[in-house]
Amino acid sequence: MPRLRLALAQLDPTVGDLAGNVARLIDAYDRAEEAGCDLVAFPELSITGYPPEDLVLKPRFVADNVAAMQQVAAHTRRCAAVVGYVASDRDLYNAAAVCAGGQVLGTYRKRLLPNYGVFDEARYFTPGAGSDPLELYVIGGVKVGISICEDVWSPTGPLAEQAAGGAEVNININGSPFHHGKLATRERMLATRAADAHCALVYVNQVGGQDELVFDGGSMVFDAEGELVARAAQFVEELLIVDLEIEPVYRTRLLDPRGRRTDHEIVTVEVSDRSVSAEEPRRPARLAEPLSADAEIYQAIVLATRDYCAKNGFADVVIGLSGGVDSTLVACVAVDALGAEHVHGVSMPSRYSSDGSKDDARELAEALGIEYRTIAIEPAFAAFLEMTAPSFDGRPADLTEENLQSRIRGTTLMALSNKFGWMVLTTGNKSEVAVGYYTLYGDSVGGYAVIKDVFKTKVYDLCRYVNATAGRELISEAVITKPPSAELRPDQRDDQSLPPYEVLDPILALYVEDDRTTAEIIALGHDEATVKRVTRLVDVMEYKRRQSPLGVRLTPKAFGRDRRLPITNGYR
Repeated sequence: MPRLRLALAQLDPTVGDLAGNVARLIDAYDRAEEAGCDLVAFPELSITGYPPEDLVLKPRFVADNVAAMQQVAAHTRRCAAVVGYVASDRDLYNAAAVCAGGQVLGTYRKRLLPNYGVFDEARYFTPGAGSDPLELYVIGGVKVGISICEDVWSPTGPLAEQAAGGAEVNININGSPFHHGKLATRERMLATRAADAHCALVYVNQVGGQDELVFDGGSMVFDAEGELVARAAQFVEELLIVDLEIEPVYRTRLLDPRGRRTDHEIVTVEVSDRSVSAEEPRRPARLAEPLSADAEIYQAIVLATRDYCAKNGFADVVIGLSGGVDSTLVACVAVDALGAEHVHGVSMPSRYSSDGSKDDARELAEALGIEYRTIAIEPAFAAFLEMTAPSFDGRPADLTEENLQSRIRGTTLMALSNKFGWMVLTTGNKSEVAVGYYTLYGDSVGGYAVIKDVFKTKVYDLCRYVNATAGRELISEAVITKPPSAELRPDQRDDQSLPPYEVLDPILALYVEDDRTTAEIIALGHDEATVKRVTRLVDVMEYKRRQSPLGVRLTPKAFGRDRRLPITNGYR
């Protein structure tokens, strides 16, 4: 029985860093070759990083990416490599090169281009023609087909056609972004595809953060019965090596009532005749445990924050610590992402800041071991009040004075950023971002919105997860249980301006993530007046969201590239 030794190179490329990505690929290739692998597969567009977006509109970039792919190909020896890159002909293609012996032996062009949600591949690429001959690569004596990401999501896509043409294994390379629950969705779909095609399926995904997107890895191998054989960990780089036994499946295919004929021309490319691992003891398969729901979200935020800072040249971050639950969670994420020595907390009390909040901020900084300073904003606030008094004469204090405090804090954080080169991390959650419960040019200023896609109720869950993981009360129970407040006026609480978060968040999830109408949400049992108020707030605050910093996408529909509504919009 043939055995194929496969390496799944779950890497964290950087978009546009062609030289750095090539170095990463070559290092992983050398480790796979040393381990006696027959084939190593790299993620989708691993040469350019995914997604390269409008970089591919630059002819020089496309030419340099082809040259970079050729550099990887020239480095190959017996172990075959499947390398994702941008192929150019009359058009551009999302492609995979099959390389061995120092050459490119064939190229597969992605057939199904996603153009929904965060994907807009049809803007850049032409799909591979369905009339092209099917290329199967004989690697270690096994017939191997290639596909790219979306190709495998269709039950009638290239995998089915390749299997009908005799493929025994399909290598599916991916740049599949994370959202909560997606690992389980992928696993169900991939198991079904493998079993339906009677073809072993190797799914390779990248890890790492890229602007709003974060990739979770979770690369997997399924046998021809659809059974999960191996799985890499989430959110870490890994070279997963798997010995895959290839059993004859022609009997199963011949008895399949759907039939297994194909009208495609089959082209077979000989790469290597016999698996080098066939005579060795079989390696035990690694089957990494999936993360819990809270662990998955938290690790996604940490990785996205780490990569956004590192890939954009920021070693340190600064956070306004209010003593509230949001800034507390962001500080914990920053420490796990960058290390305590690279995180700077700033308390900026005003005349309305409570002693309890100031104490909570200081105690958190001490527990985390981060640098902590206090910059009271009262002198600046008093000066603004005096400066604007003639213009505001006769008008009572209102939201204007509250927002002044927030804007002074934002200016203070940006001054520290400019002086020391620290990136400002904003602390607004998805509930606040949805209804505009933040100050434009105030607490919205910064470089990265860490919890922009985390509802307030989930913030509390993640704080408790942090404590459970630390094995101690890193975040004080007082911070978790006290009523949330912006502390911009005496005795202020969030629930004076908004419905309680346990009421607000389910409505927001239905309206923002599920695209339910106001009438549908009311019909589900939510209070009519509350629903109408909340949905109107979401609609009219689009202009504020568009001016806010980007943040990591964690749900199937986040504010940003997922949800694109016009600001000037008369439809309600």
